[in-house]
Amino acid sequence: MKNIQLIGLILVVVGSFLPLVHVPVIGNWNYWKVDHYLAIACWVFSAIALFGIMNNTPKIVKTFAVLLIILFLFTIFATKYQAFSYFSFLPFKSWTETLAATVKLKWGWAVEFLGAIIMLFATKKKI
Repeated sequence: MKNIQLIGLILVVVGSFLPLVHVPVIGNWNYWKVDHYLAIACWVFSAIALFGIMNNTPKIVKTFAVLLIILFLFTIFATKYQAFSYFSFLPFKSWTETLAATVKLKWGWAVEFLGAIIMLFATKKKI
């Protein structure tokens, strides 16, 4: 099961370098461009999960896989909230919603979540 967990961990780390958010005119952003601190938190959680995989402690791996999923959900929520608040100066709510909708989530999130879910469910059950 270590190999499957390592594949999940690699997907999480590689996914942080893939396009996660598309901002018009600026282009695609990965985790580092979205927010430095969230990217560092993702990599620290991944490093601790790697420690758990190497020491064969599934409790640590599951805990940090759940924390990674929570971090990803928080990042998506924060990105959408920031897009809405960035355009809040506009006089009409429909304009704000239209411009905020131009900030799109990209396919990198699927890789991030897939890696974390693999780490969460690919643990050996003790008899």
